[in-house]
Amino acid sequence: MDEVKLTIEIENPDMLAELFGQRDENVRVIEDETGVRISMQEGSICISGQQEQAEVAQTVVRRLMLLLARRERIDKTRIRYAIELAAEGRDELIDEIMSDVVAITYRGKQIRAKTLGQSRYVNAMKNNTVVFGVGPAGTGKTYLAVCLAVAAFKSKQVEKIILTRPAVEAGEKLGFLPGDLQTKVDPYLRPLYDALQEMLGMETYAKLMEKGVIEVAPLAYMRGRTLSNAFIILDEAQNTTKEQMKMFLTRMGEGSKTVVTGDVTQVDLPEGKTSGLVHAVKILKNIEGIGICRLTDKAVVRHPMVMRIIRAYEADAEKFRGRAQKKERNEG
Repeated sequence: MDEVKLTIEIENPDMLAELFGQRDENVRVIEDETGVRISMQEGSICISGQQEQAEVAQTVVRRLMLLLARRERIDKTRIRYAIELAAEGRDELIDEIMSDVVAITYRGKQIRAKTLGQSRYVNAMKNNTVVFGVGPAGTGKTYLAVCLAVAAFKSKQVEKIILTRPAVEAGEKLGFLPGDLQTKVDPYLRPLYDALQEMLGMETYAKLMEKGVIEVAPLAYMRGRTLSNAFIILDEAQNTTKEQMKMFLTRMGEGSKTVVTGDVTQVDLPEGKTSGLVHAVKILKNIEGIGICRLTDKAVVRHPMVMRIIRAYEADAEKFRGRAQKKERNEG
């Protein structure tokens, strides 16, 4: 198939440096992902390559230019996701993942949804009383929930932030870990601490923890309480039982918001135990005020390699299910 050459006229040369990125890193992402070549010729951006790929690249570049004209920031992760959307003919959604500022860290860094799934997850948290964020590692489920919790606290929508996790993960039980209770709990709650410290800064975080405004505790500590005027996050919820999930969801008091996050492919419960997350998502899906967001590997925002690893494991799991079904048919 013959190559085509598409051009985009540059109306504002000042945005070129940000569009191309440091050492042309943004352009290299587009070239690597689409197989085109991008260059500058006589005040225009030239895109050379196969027709379909060149059109995708052209669409992405135009969308990025519009975003830069609105003073939005772009980065390699967002560019990769924009390419996926453009390749699927959904480039009109690129604006949706680039625009809204979710929160601002204590250092002034703006936190934004980086994928369409993240954007819809953020909107669900803003518009529902209870939200389930279900998806693989790296999709930002916990981090974005913490960001919104801090934003809600700063804007006085809530008076307290409560973060909790089941204390049994990866086959370990608290009783077999060394040290006192706090030392035992800390390894499980570390991701929550990290997110809070990034949002608030160490000093503010420490003060709020000391005052009890921020509470980070194992799920068992929620029993028998009513949690009012709080933003409550249950992380790693796939490792709750049905009974624990019911207990947790019924702790919510007046003026509170609850976010439940987890990965249903990483259940570490004893064999025969049903995950409370799987069960809750099934029976609560049609209740008004409850939002259920399923984030896929397309929402993975850590490193491109994480997405490839997740897909490889999912493909292997699919093969295993296929072999199991074939075996059942043969035995039947």
